[in-house]
Amino acid sequence: MSDVTSVFIWWLVIFVFGLIFFPASNRFFSRFIDRGYLFAKVIGIVISSYLIWLLSSLGLLPFAKITLIIYLLCALFISLWFYKEDLKKGKFKSLHLGLFIFEEIIFLIGLGVWSYVKAHEPTIHGLEKFMDFGFVNSILKTSYFPPLDMWLTKSPDYSGGYFINYYYFGHYMTAFLTKLSGIDPAVTYNLMIATLFAFTFTLSMSLGINLVHFFNWENMKGSYELLKNKIGLGKWIKLLAIGLMTGYIVSLGGNLHTLYSFTTGYPNETPVPPWKLSFGYHPDRYWYPNATRFIPFTIHEFPAYSFVVSDLHGHVSDIPLVFLTLALLLSFIIDKNKAFQTKINSQDETPTIGGRFKFATDFENHTFLPLGKLLFLGVLLAAMYMTNAWDGLIYLILSGMVFLYLNFSAKFRENQTSFYDSLYRTFSGSLFLLFFFLLASLPFSLNFKPFASGIGVLCAPKTLLDIKKIGPLLFEVDKCQKSPLYMLTILWGFFYFHVASFLIFILVPKMLNRNNKTSENKKLAAGLITHFKKIGLSLLKPLKLFHQLTVADSFVLLMIIISTLLLIFPEFFYLKDIYPAHYRANTMFKLGYQAFMMLGLATIYIIYRIKTSVDRSVIKIIFTIMSIITIFLVAIYPNFAVNSYFGNLKVYSGLDGLKWLKNQYPDDYNAIIWLRNNINCNNSTPRECNSQPVIAEANGESYTDYARVSANTGLPTIIGWPVHEWLWRGSYDEAGKRIPEVAVIYESKDINAVKNILRKYSVAYIFVGTLEKDKYPNLNETGIASVGDIVFQSGNTKIYKVKILF
Repeated sequence: MSDVTSVFIWWLVIFVFGLIFFPASNRFFSRFIDRGYLFAKVIGIVISSYLIWLLSSLGLLPFAKITLIIYLLCALFISLWFYKEDLKKGKFKSLHLGLFIFEEIIFLIGLGVWSYVKAHEPTIHGLEKFMDFGFVNSILKTSYFPPLDMWLTKSPDYSGGYFINYYYFGHYMTAFLTKLSGIDPAVTYNLMIATLFAFTFTLSMSLGINLVHFFNWENMKGSYELLKNKIGLGKWIKLLAIGLMTGYIVSLGGNLHTLYSFTTGYPNETPVPPWKLSFGYHPDRYWYPNATRFIPFTIHEFPAYSFVVSDLHGHVSDIPLVFLTLALLLSFIIDKNKAFQTKINSQDETPTIGGRFKFATDFENHTFLPLGKLLFLGVLLAAMYMTNAWDGLIYLILSGMVFLYLNFSAKFRENQTSFYDSLYRTFSGSLFLLFFFLLASLPFSLNFKPFASGIGVLCAPKTLLDIKKIGPLLFEVDKCQKSPLYMLTILWGFFYFHVASFLIFILVPKMLNRNNKTSENKKLAAGLITHFKKIGLSLLKPLKLFHQLTVADSFVLLMIIISTLLLIFPEFFYLKDIYPAHYRANTMFKLGYQAFMMLGLATIYIIYRIKTSVDRSVIKIIFTIMSIITIFLVAIYPNFAVNSYFGNLKVYSGLDGLKWLKNQYPDDYNAIIWLRNNINCNNSTPRECNSQPVIAEANGESYTDYARVSANTGLPTIIGWPVHEWLWRGSYDEAGKRIPEVAVIYESKDINAVKNILRKYSVAYIFVGTLEKDKYPNLNETGIASVGDIVFQSGNTKIYKVKILF
């Protein structure tokens, strides 16, 4: 299959999901100018993959292609019924079909462009690609969930579990689309990276367009239904330009670290402040990964870097779900804003629906939250948690903040609801959301053991160091890393220059004078000092401030607040893992990643907001100059990253991620392909099939070529990358014990000892290839031949099928 054909089939599958689930998107995002057209694709993939996963986890239906096809046909018939009903009710009136086409074209371009880029370095090799690809392959061979850990097979004397003890739902979504499309997983791995890039660009573009659209609507007089259909060509161009800028900054933007490309640079891992270096453009000296490892012993990546290095990790797979969640939360705010205005106009005309719908209606009237949408949000947060745990928790908190905003906005508008009643409404909605979240993630949680061992406190005083632990809080010696201010400025200065401008020129005037736009801009600089006392008092009532802002401003401010908290957290706390020197690296990484995306969404909106709302030309000129300079610095990051990683796009290698294996280990490659093609369930039912027999192979350190058979086939081995198993299981004991046992299989002359280990782990195949001969110089192939028969051979690489030993 050619690369173009693969890209087209992959795009077509995603397009069909969007088409089938557009009625759902049209309901969820009825006031979005694009009706959430792009989000329909994500809704379709998430709902479909979750339902199949749930049924398979409960043992009701196998994860098989026929199951997916039958499900998709059922979903299609249900969707057609909704299309018919919506047409009758006129819900498809006022659709901007041109915008739909534009967004689809941008998505297809994003998918095609990044597929082309990836084809210049498609190798599923290096960093943690073996882990990611191994998860995908193991899931593809799974009939009923949870999937097997390909690097730690079952043992009779180990009770720690042999399923994947990691957040695998993102890998599962890749396997889901792979199984449905019928494309080779070595190709779909790269297609999924391209898809995530396309989603990141287009979904952030859609949110950027809608934020500006909602701001414009709220600042115009008249009916929303009337205004949304009277958008002139000039405004369309402006909206689309803002959307494209938002998409670029979020998906391709870096940080101000590219400033170092205009200096003599510094040695890797020993940063120097830029003002201590000589200036001059030296692009050849700039090393793009340094922008993600600037603060010593930490990680602070962002989407552009992820798309370049192409590890299919949970924090990357989760990006479309993140933007869908943000869109849902924005829709809660927008819908309730409209609902409140309707209520004012109709006085006490509260709709009543009897029977089974009465509870849902009463719940929505009480909490301002539609129960169906709340249920979907709970499932979505569960999927996020199962993909990347941090994200599920972060957006659970943001959801609570949005609920708080909704209820207190109603309080300040109605002037009838008490403070405690608003809190109670918020608590009720949050409790229901938490219940839906926990219920939806329960099948995953039952088979998952968290590997974090506590929350560390940085720079704890000696008194607490002596106590060592209070509940989940840990007080450890020599744990006092702090981030230098200049480093934080380089990493986050682009965003917070615009945030500060937003606070000074938009929010402060609102706080000083809520209704008088003219006084917003008069004598602002002198008035800041004079009115600090007023500002301080106003900050004691932050919820009332939100009531004074537009809906778009409020949502942006909520994203700024939670992003700032995410960046502050690792300066005081860290989630303890197995890495002694880099103890706060993962905490800063996962929290900062989300902050980057939310601040990226906020920044382009802020630029538009200030350009259209601040009247004084001097401020606009200064702000514009600073914006252009900082945007330029973050926008040039792909120039360094893409050219460096993909060899200046000179050699097109195709999308097959296993070509490197064929070139570097040709005989091993042939044997691995034989295993992939011949270990299957073609002649048996899923319940009778053993599509994942255990295979013995050489193990080795993480980030090496060892464990390549299990990673590239999904077949479980005795032990793969031991340090990774240590991370996932919280202990090195089991992994460490298995390493010498594997050596016995390959080197021992005691055939009984070999047989005992083969029995213990139910080994079905023994792989003898290049790395096995390197790892075990005393390899006893005669002994292996005595316990197994050769079923495949290519050159010096052999696969032995173990004889029945029971």
